[in-house]
Amino acid sequence: MLSGFKARNHPQQTGARGALDEVDDRGTDPQFVRDLETRYGEPFTLDVAAAPHNAKAARYYTRADDGLAQSWAGERVWCNPPYSDLHAWVSKAWQEWPDTRGIVMLLPANRPEQRWWQELVEPYRDKESSPLRTRFLPGRMRFSRPDAVIGPKGDRPPFGCVLLTWTAPQFSRPCDTGTPDKPCGGCPDCKPGAAVDLFNEWHGSSERESGGTR
Repeated sequence: MLSGFKARNHPQQTGARGALDEVDDRGTDPQFVRDLETRYGEPFTLDVAAAPHNAKAARYYTRADDGLAQSWAGERVWCNPPYSDLHAWVSKAWQEWPDTRGIVMLLPANRPEQRWWQELVEPYRDKESSPLRTRFLPGRMRFSRPDAVIGPKGDRPPFGCVLLTWTAPQFSRPCDTGTPDKPCGGCPDCKPGAAVDLFNEWHGSSERESGGTR
């Protein structure tokens, strides 16, 4: 144990008093996103945390629109969220997932001990009964920022990234009598919101044990 040590986000993840435009306005390489669309076989239809100069889909929500307050229903969602408020964005993805056509979210991979990861990712990732898959990316990703002076090696934060992918509800693992493209339709395992029901049950229990909301 390190006496007196307190884990903190790197300055490129959050400002001392909250989000900073120069930190949170960080665009993903368009080619990286196109490669993901090829990999998954479908283009993204909605970018829920974008700016007009870096949107990765024809439809997008800006900071003023507030993607946390909007519906993601019916969309194939791309999200590179503000790193200053990760808990809210991952929680929103779980809430919206049953009504979407899948969600892909790009997050920093250097804080798995933090509450957002321990509560919203670790208990569910890469399990047969869960729609959530994680993919830790090699190296350090280059981002783009408006009006930033970028060196020859690009704008690389001092941490790697991880992709969180919520598979489309109809492709979540069904029961033994169903198939990924044709669930049986009657049992709890084949209900589109089954994984979210499990998440809500667990998360609600955690809130009650802690004596309040999180």
